[in-house]
Amino acid sequence: MKKARKLAIAVMALVLVLVMAACSGGNGGNNGSSGNGGTGNGGSDKPAGKKVTIEYWHTYSDAEEMVLTDKIKPAFEEAYPNIELKLTRMPYEGLKQQVIAGVAGDAAPDLMRMDIVWVPEFAAQNALMEVGKLDGFEELKASVFDAPMATNNYNNGYYGVPVNTNTKVAIYNKATLAEAGLTEAPKTIDELVAAAETLKAKGKYGMGVSGIHAWGLAPWFWSLGGSITNDDYTKADGYLNSEASVKALQTIMDWNNKGLVLPVMLGGEPGTWDGIISGEYLMSDDGPWFYSTKIAEKEATGFDPLEETVRALMPAGDGGSRSVIGGENLVMFANSKHPEEAWTFAKWMLTEEPQKIMAETGLIPSNKAAADAMKSMDIPFVDTFVEQLETALPRTPIPQWGEVEAIFNLAFEKAIRGEQEPKAALDEAVKQIEAILK
Repeated sequence: MKKARKLAIAVMALVLVLVMAACSGGNGGNNGSSGNGGTGNGGSDKPAGKKVTIEYWHTYSDAEEMVLTDKIKPAFEEAYPNIELKLTRMPYEGLKQQVIAGVAGDAAPDLMRMDIVWVPEFAAQNALMEVGKLDGFEELKASVFDAPMATNNYNNGYYGVPVNTNTKVAIYNKATLAEAGLTEAPKTIDELVAAAETLKAKGKYGMGVSGIHAWGLAPWFWSLGGSITNDDYTKADGYLNSEASVKALQTIMDWNNKGLVLPVMLGGEPGTWDGIISGEYLMSDDGPWFYSTKIAEKEATGFDPLEETVRALMPAGDGGSRSVIGGENLVMFANSKHPEEAWTFAKWMLTEEPQKIMAETGLIPSNKAAADAMKSMDIPFVDTFVEQLETALPRTPIPQWGEVEAIFNLAFEKAIRGEQEPKAALDEAVKQIEAILK
């Protein structure tokens, strides 16, 4: 079965290589490369003083790419004049297939800014270099937040570093908060439930669960005391279907049955942002992009997010105040022609100054010193997100996360829609997840 699956993946990858050839030359087309015949020896046979080109695939936005091109690239190349940084912006749609093709066809770049949930999957396919064994890794690891770094872990090794991170916090409409009789954001889930019950009589909604999927549910599920697996992500039985997890799911169901949860959780209207802006929704959990987007639209919409909303940590329950880690990791491909130079860039990119430069776009640094410095930069909304990172958790960093997430989502949807009792839904999910983990 495994051989058949590998063969199918290989065939698909080889077909995609033909598409890749038209999109990018990969390492094979780098100008200024050492011409070492693909030995992958880090350039040990390069003529002295010859400049090496390393290619970096990324998915930065227009504004982020401008900073990357105009500030990051010149600063790095000034610090390391023997290394040229080739920047290739990739469309996110179909990107995973292009990476598969690039790896199979020896056309992958040296480095890539990769979605955090992809890292264990590609590490399991031996596509990524284990950076945890490289010189300077331990110092780098100590300089960044633990949770973003954990998303690079696979089989007790590290296959990337967190180039930027994000999480979600509770964002409240200030006027609706006052309607609920509050002068500050609720610190606990019990306080939030009481506010939601007050607002229900006014035809408004208070519990900001934004969707029946791991990204939307996990902060609430974890804060209520639920868990998906054990600490080393090898076992779901006794965790996802534990008494605490069943209670957490039942609690979310009860909120929904009482009409306290945003209609958007089940696909209703208005959308999350529209509901927050109109005041129909008291709150939702969302990322820093809410502020960067709405600040840019302030003149057109007349809505000032800094004046008309309140930011706070996720309200705490039996599991504390928990949120979910997002962001991207910087990975090196195993077939990099210039691993030494690529690692030089990765280490440099994770230092305080480059992290602060990219933070100008609103991205949250994974470097703790740079993140702390953002509090005094002209980005007034970021402080709460940085604080929430201290207790945020990664979505289970395993190669099979895509399969596990689909099972998790379906189990919760069945229970919340009343199609299955919470214990039965979670027991069924655990059986399927255990089979995948084993």
